[in-house]
Amino acid sequence: MQISISSKNLKKIILIFLVIYTLVFAEAPDPVRARNGMVVSASELASKVGLHILKKGGNAVDAAVATGFALAVTYPSAGNLGGGGFMVIHLNDGRNVTIDYREKAPVSAHRNMFLDSLGNYDPELSSEGVTSSGVPGSVAGLLYALEEYGTMKLADVIQPAINLAQNGFQLDYRTARSFASMLDAFSKYPSSFKVFSKDGEPYNEGEIFRQPDLAKTLKLIKEKGRDGFYKGETADLIVKQVQSNGGYITHEDLAKYNAVEREPVTGTYRGYEIVSMAPPSSGGIVLIEMLNILENYEFKQEDWGSSKYIHHLVEAMKYAYADRTVHLGDEDFYPVPKEWLLSKEYAKEIFNKITEEATPSDQISAGVPPANESEETTHYSVYDAFGNAVSTTTTINSSYGNKIVVDGAGFLLNNEMDDFSAKPGEPNQFGLRGAEANSIQPEKRMLSSMTPTIVLQEKKPYLIVGSPGGSTIMTVVLQVILNCIDFKMDIQNAINQPRIHHQWLPDEIQPERYALPLDVKNNLISMGYKIGRTRSLGRAEGIIIDHENNIIYGATDPRGNGSAEGF
Repeated sequence: MQISISSKNLKKIILIFLVIYTLVFAEAPDPVRARNGMVVSASELASKVGLHILKKGGNAVDAAVATGFALAVTYPSAGNLGGGGFMVIHLNDGRNVTIDYREKAPVSAHRNMFLDSLGNYDPELSSEGVTSSGVPGSVAGLLYALEEYGTMKLADVIQPAINLAQNGFQLDYRTARSFASMLDAFSKYPSSFKVFSKDGEPYNEGEIFRQPDLAKTLKLIKEKGRDGFYKGETADLIVKQVQSNGGYITHEDLAKYNAVEREPVTGTYRGYEIVSMAPPSSGGIVLIEMLNILENYEFKQEDWGSSKYIHHLVEAMKYAYADRTVHLGDEDFYPVPKEWLLSKEYAKEIFNKITEEATPSDQISAGVPPANESEETTHYSVYDAFGNAVSTTTTINSSYGNKIVVDGAGFLLNNEMDDFSAKPGEPNQFGLRGAEANSIQPEKRMLSSMTPTIVLQEKKPYLIVGSPGGSTIMTVVLQVILNCIDFKMDIQNAINQPRIHHQWLPDEIQPERYALPLDVKNNLISMGYKIGRTRSLGRAEGIIIDHENNIIYGATDPRGNGSAEGF
């Protein structure tokens, strides 16, 4: 039988083939190149703000702080004043510094606050409404970083964000669509509906989005520093918004909040030094534990994407996430066995348990030491001409936090209380479980998956990377690092490649589209693996520095809508 294809249909077939070829086989575009500095974030406008600061002579910390404040204006689903985060800094004098500005439980919080009268966990209390809000840390953290490690005045660093809030900016398609998709949720709260709609109608692409209340709040921070947020008018507005709706945050909670420096967690992988965030972030420990396990294998170029390679990754992920569940929490309240979890010896014990078949998760328990978090986080990476590097991840937990704008102040509140283990063993909204280490206590910082990371080569920054993605953050960062170190990919290719995720429970591999070709999937199933739903995993923002040729390479994740800006 002869089949005839019209020229019109032939063109369609060719176009479809070209699209598939581009998505699956074609090389990624070259990363952005620069020689003097680079800022990569989820918002083009925020990246340009950071670049502007670098061009004015500011260092990487100045640019990171400016980018952070700008993201609160241009990327409200995750950029924030009402949330918290972590910053990892490598200074050109060789010091590695981390700043913890994770949210804290209010003083009046207690371990049973999200249980009903029968002792059952009520997830709505921990993820919706003002009861879900922890004491915000972002403003304190950004100001601390600037005061201790920046070189510029706050007035100069925060002014671009004020301008963007006051004068407005043109909405791109994705942001306008995001606002529209959330209108039903915002409609429950008049203060939010007022900000994110035009008198109840959705914003359209290309329209100017102005935030005068947020501009006022930023101006108060500019004039009064931390007292412009944690005391006075803004603090009054926060407490009024929270307490009038049955929440817990008080003036005392706000006044007592401080960002703190913590010793970074460090490890090595094939001669590179890994510098990442310590608890209350689980990210650094879990990342290094996985790398320590995988260092026992030797990966060849042709191994990438094979069922054997994915098997090794998944087994390392399962053991590390099991340990996360039991052993990780805020070190100010719980003795985290850090040295043991980070040791090569413990990783070798795990490696020796891994066979050629899948180990069911119910046969993996967290190791015994001797004698769901939000996907709407955001990450940004910065490198300057002086050799300073900054890796920052920040969040308000769910997309747009708990959806409640502080009336008159213009920013959203977080719903980070959901990241505690409200009832040990019960999964949160992202499927993550926890134990006593992450139970609710007054003024405790909830466990996080954020993994801002700097990789050093011969004591100099080689890779600056991080990602949003809730419970998937650690596996996303892991795969970008492996792509760069083991498979010698440039930073854009390393970020673009399809990824997989496993977090011990549920016991399934969650792949991105194109991550598991049919033969690979069948091989994994025959090894005993279950394959979960296809999903998008993270939105990494990364920088690689070629010191030999004095070139900085920046790349934003095509899964998002950010940009790499350098000069």
